[in-house]
Amino acid sequence: MAEDAAAIAQGGKPASAGRASAWSFFRNQPVGAILLCAVLLAAASAATVSNLTVQLPSALWLQSLAAPDIADMRQVLVHYAFLPRLAVSLLCGAALGLAGTVLQQVLRNPLASPETVGVSAGAYLALALTTLLSPSLLAFGREWVALAGAFVALAAVFALSWHKGLSPLSVVLAGLVVSLYAGAIGAALIVLRHEWLASLFIWGAGSLGQQDWSTTLWLLPRIGTAALAIFFMVRPLTLLGLDDEGARSLGVPLGAYRFAGLGAAVALIAFVVAAVGVIGFVGLAAATLARIGGARRLGQQLVMAPLIGGALLWAADQAVQIATGPQGDLLPTGAITALLGAPLLLWLLPRLALGSEAPTLMAARLPRASRPGLMLAAIGLALLLLLGLALLYGPGPHGWTFAFGDELQPLLSWRWPRVLAALSAGAMLALAGLMMQRLTGNPMASPEVLGISAGAALGMMVALFALSDAGRPVQTAAATIGAFAALLVTLAIGRRAAYAPERLLLAGVALTALFDALILVLTATGDPRAMLLLNWLTGSTYGVDVGDALLTGGIAVCLFALAPFFMRWLDILPLGPAAVQGLGIDLKRTRLLVLLTVAALTAASTLIVGPLTFIGLMAPHLARRLGLSRALPQAVGAVLAGALIMVAADWVGRTAIFPRQIPAGLVATLIGGPVLMWLLRRR
Repeated sequence: MAEDAAAIAQGGKPASAGRASAWSFFRNQPVGAILLCAVLLAAASAATVSNLTVQLPSALWLQSLAAPDIADMRQVLVHYAFLPRLAVSLLCGAALGLAGTVLQQVLRNPLASPETVGVSAGAYLALALTTLLSPSLLAFGREWVALAGAFVALAAVFALSWHKGLSPLSVVLAGLVVSLYAGAIGAALIVLRHEWLASLFIWGAGSLGQQDWSTTLWLLPRIGTAALAIFFMVRPLTLLGLDDEGARSLGVPLGAYRFAGLGAAVALIAFVVAAVGVIGFVGLAAATLARIGGARRLGQQLVMAPLIGGALLWAADQAVQIATGPQGDLLPTGAITALLGAPLLLWLLPRLALGSEAPTLMAARLPRASRPGLMLAAIGLALLLLLGLALLYGPGPHGWTFAFGDELQPLLSWRWPRVLAALSAGAMLALAGLMMQRLTGNPMASPEVLGISAGAALGMMVALFALSDAGRPVQTAAATIGAFAALLVTLAIGRRAAYAPERLLLAGVALTALFDALILVLTATGDPRAMLLLNWLTGSTYGVDVGDALLTGGIAVCLFALAPFFMRWLDILPLGPAAVQGLGIDLKRTRLLVLLTVAALTAASTLIVGPLTFIGLMAPHLARRLGLSRALPQAVGAVLAGALIMVAADWVGRTAIFPRQIPAGLVATLIGGPVLMWLLRRR
């Protein structure tokens, strides 16, 4: 106090005020984010020194940077491969961190990122399709192709979630659907033209390997221009974080600035994808870590997120090089960052306020069938006709013919097991999807979103790569363990929120992302077992034998026998938690039992024909569109529709390009995806 009094007497400010001001300044800084960035930079620097030491004596480091001796191959490699790769990792990480922050601000969504809104998948698919089908278009600039794909994907996400006011949950789930469909098209390219796509695998998974400085020089002005545009929009972007009425009262043209912000963010993502492929989850991680680290104001986030993103990708890439040595180019860094990002998303779920959505299955606008029994009979008759077509009709040495009698006998032993397996798997996935949609009150819910299919596939993957001779029983056991392990993870996350639907769905998103990252890593290695796994993952039924078919059919019959006991609950659950509890139903126990049944249905179908996509989403929609509104007739209709779709997909897949085959699950996805998006847009 004496110091303060003396200062006041001399006409100055008290010392305590100065200390308070200094403390206030320090307190307002994102100290946690700064410390995290420093730790990442230190780790990346240490790893870089370690990698450089292996490649070149320290006395030659400066020379290799400024004027490498062309006669010394070590200096040439450092100058034209190691250093450009380091620069690209910094640029791409910073760009993704900045893009993630802008997406989260503009969409007011803490889970928005290049991956969760489908932008990265759209950009990559556009580049892959152009490379294979019309490479001449790349002469106009690969960034324009990537931008077009990214904006098409974003437009699809907006179209699916606009009626929900772009709420966090609806945007993320719409992004999942778009990403799944883009991934399915990519899988079709892989299956049909895999002999030409080895390099595309590695690039698409986010390989940072370089041969000169051209990529760095290509990225620098483009990323710099987009970043400059974003920093000029800091004030209006900050106001976009307010509610719409508050922003309009301040005279902010919301539409123009929202579009400009999205355009700049999507451009950054497209530039990165065009240069190095898809880098998984760096944008989400950088933006989230900056915010958790204390960067509360948008200006702070726009500075810290690029720094954290650059340091994070730099450190991850150097760690990949340490782990793989000379073969580092074969392990894509982007897939490794996705492996780290999926656990981050799981960790974030319980800590984020995402809100809840009102039930959407109370579709009063949809027509109701006056005679549902007649409608079900019509669907059943269509299924019987299709079964006859699938078993009797197909291409042969003398063209397309119906096979009967002695001619049919040898064909039937090949056809009926896969037809029965396809029918059973499609029916089980349809029922699982119906139960998920009625449980969550969200028409975009499905077994794929719950993560159980991904868990089964992970178990199958472990069996194939960890054991030298994994037979069918071992693969089945491993897939079963994986499916229920995924269910346990999902339930553990949902337990804190009494199995709230939105938490369960987003946990499934994270598990699916983890699985996709592993597939990218394995595919990029060129291991022949990866192609075997890919055929299974795309829903191929060609390996199903009599035992597999009978087992699948038996499991389906047993699980369908339990379904009627759930129908009353499934009629009530879409009304919402308050109505369910008001009727005296134990909501927590009901949700748990429904989830266990969904897990069993999904695991049983996935074990035989892989993690099929969109059947569990599409079949319940078709049943509802046909006017089947009550739970029991809708369940029967969905089961029949799912079986019909899957049998048709199997028949088309084995006859369309005969003698080659397209996996049934892939056919169902490619046909059903656009139909599903149209249905969701109209709901």
